[in-house]
Amino acid sequence: MGRTKSEIFTARQNKLATYFKALAHPARIAILQQLLKSESCICGDLVEELGLAQSTISQHLKEMKEAGLIKGRIEGVSICYCLELKTWNKIKEEWETLMHIVPKDNECC
Repeated sequence: MGRTKSEIFTARQNKLATYFKALAHPARIAILQQLLKSESCICGDLVEELGLAQSTISQHLKEMKEAGLIKGRIEGVSICYCLELKTWNKIKEEWETLMHIVPKDNECC
């Protein structure tokens, strides 16, 4: 979405789009699943689990971190990543709000 067009949407709509855009890649979904499984993860573990290059994993982690989906802390020479729970709770609330709007029986199309 171009910078000039995003201004016509609410801050809430733009933020939600940022979250979903950061998740719109199968590698990021796989990373998310690994983080959910282990509750925290060192980047090297993700490389072994997913079979992707270190640089690829790092790029995906960067995108997810910039969107506020995950956070990381330095532990020696590694960075330990985990979910940013405040963000996930916001996403959950927004998603539930959207799902309540969807008609249950829509025979439009």
